[in-house]
Amino acid sequence: MILGSDYMHEMKLKNEPFTKILKGTKRIELRLFDEKRRKLKIGDFISFTNLETNEVITTKILDLKIYDNFKELYKNYDKKDLGYKEDEEASYQDMEKFYSIEEQNKYKVVAIRIEKI
Repeated sequence: MILGSDYMHEMKLKNEPFTKILKGTKRIELRLFDEKRRKLKIGDFISFTNLETNEVITTKILDLKIYDNFKELYKNYDKKDLGYKEDEEASYQDMEKFYSIEEQNKYKVVAIRIEKI
């Protein structure tokens, strides 16, 4: 657990995950734990910009958990919190489209529990 400082961070999202956060059906954002994400703290805010519409939503960070890779992360969360539908197959390999295994090994990964404000 990393305690917060009420700081605003900016991130971009494709339309589908953005909409799921907007509707409250995605409560965990998944990212590499790279230099940018190492600055995140519980209590900080994230401004997400939709890459397709430029719409912006603001969320508050409720919790941060670091894992060695997405395979380990996926074992610890309900797929609905990650943005999957009940009838959808959830696989850590979905994240390998965005972040290579080499990147995961270099930086680790982070589960960011958020709430829309």
